Amino acid sequence: MRALSDIEIQRALGALPGWSRKGDTLTRTYAFATFPDGIEFLRRVADVAEAQAHHPDVDVRYTKLVFHLSTHDAGGITDKDFALASAVDALYEAVSPRA
Repeated sequence: MRALSDIEIQRALGALPGWSRKGDTLTRTYAFATFPDGIEFLRRVADVAEAQAHHPDVDVRYTKLVFHLSTHDAGGITDKDFALASAVDALYEAVSPRA
């Protein structure tokens, strides 16, 4: 899998509101009503990530989870990162309650 070009990344980001690029990673913060709600969401994301064999870096800050996606062996952002970002967004839309 190859890293995407800057133009390819910018185009793909247009379809993922809330996600942004920081260097060689895609990042997004999700907010939840309670700490357990956020942890349950993370547990569900773990199942999705495992199925895709692509695992995010996640920073847990009380009711906020910050996701960082990058394909390390490709040296940057790839289609795998966008596929996982889209799947995480779909899961987030299905989860409630949230902040």
